[in-house]
Amino acid sequence: MSRTSRKREHVEHALTTGQSGTHGLSDVKFVHNCLPDLAMEQTDMSTCIGGLALSSPIVVNAMTGGASETYSINQSLGIIARETGLALAVGSQMAAIRDSSLVETYRIARREHPHGILFGNLGAEATPEMARRAVEMIEADGLQIHLNVMQELIMPEGERDFSGALRRIEAIVQAVDVPVIVKEVGFGISRETACKLTDCGVAAIDIGGRGGTNFAQIENMRRAQPFAVLNEWGISTAASLLEVATLEVRPDIMATGGIQTGLDTARCLALGASCVGMAGVFLRYAVDGRTEEAIEYVNNLHEELSVIMTALGAPTIAALQRVPLVITGDTYHWAEQRGINCKVFAQRS
Repeated sequence: MSRTSRKREHVEHALTTGQSGTHGLSDVKFVHNCLPDLAMEQTDMSTCIGGLALSSPIVVNAMTGGASETYSINQSLGIIARETGLALAVGSQMAAIRDSSLVETYRIARREHPHGILFGNLGAEATPEMARRAVEMIEADGLQIHLNVMQELIMPEGERDFSGALRRIEAIVQAVDVPVIVKEVGFGISRETACKLTDCGVAAIDIGGRGGTNFAQIENMRRAQPFAVLNEWGISTAASLLEVATLEVRPDIMATGGIQTGLDTARCLALGASCVGMAGVFLRYAVDGRTEEAIEYVNNLHEELSVIMTALGAPTIAALQRVPLVITGDTYHWAEQRGINCKVFAQRS
C-alpha cells in the first residue's frame, strides 16, 4: 500500500474510532478555593514552549499530511488557528520529502496562518537534511519529531528496526535552528525516555499519552490478523505527565492525549505542562468543514479555562502550577509504584 493511501485510511479510522477516553485526568482533583482574590479579567493564559511565546496554552496538534485529500484539512486547520491565535502543528512531512507533489498539502497551513506559530513534523527515521527541508517547507518555528514504535509494529507495512533513533534526534537538534519537540503519538513517554531526550538537547517533550486517538486500534483495523490485546497499550496522559513533570531536570512539556475540555487543560497545566495539544477534535471540525463551530469551541475552551483559573485564584499558568491538587485512582497507584510522591501536589500552595 502506498504512503498516501495509508494516510487516507488513518484519517478515516481516526474519525471512526474517536477518543479512547482513558487519559486518567479525572483522577486529578483541584482543591477548591472560596477566597481566590482575583477578577476573571486578570487571568493571563500566555505561555512558552521551547522558547516560543504562545498567546494560548492550546495547540492544534499534528494530525495528517501526505495525501491529496489533506490539503483541505490543513487549510481548515490553518484558518482555525489563525482566527483563534493558536499554534498549529502539521502532520508528518516525510511524504512531501519523498514526493514534492505533496508539498502544497503542508504549505497551505502557512499560507492560511502566515504570522502564527507553526510546527513541522517528521519521524525519528529522518536525517538532519530532511529536518532542514521540513522546516524550510513551511517556514516552521519549531520541529516535532514523533515516536510511534507500537504503531509501526502493529502496522502491517510498518517499520521493524528502531535502532539509532536517539542519535538521529540528537543530530537533528544540532542541525536545525528552531527548537525540537519530541512527541509520542498516543502511548506516553516515561521518565527514563524523557531523561535521554533531555540529555540530547531537545527543547520540549510532547508526552502524547494514552487516551486520545488510538493508533494501536487504528492499525489493528487495517490488519488481517489483529493484535487486539495491544489496543490498550501505553501510559495514560495523566501518568505520563507525572513521569516527566517530576524530573529534577526537565524540558518544557506539551500534554496531549484525549484532552477536550477547559478542565482537562487546567489539570494538565497544573500537573506541569506548558501547553496542551488537541488533534482529534479539530480533525473532525476540519473534515466536516465546520470552521465557525471550531472557532466557537476554542473561544469556549478559553472561557472555561479562565473560569477555572479565577476560581483557583491563579492569574497565570505559573500560578496554576502552584495550586494544590489531589491525585487519586489508577493514576495515584501508578505514581506510587513508580516512586512519584503525589503528596507534593496536594500540599503545595
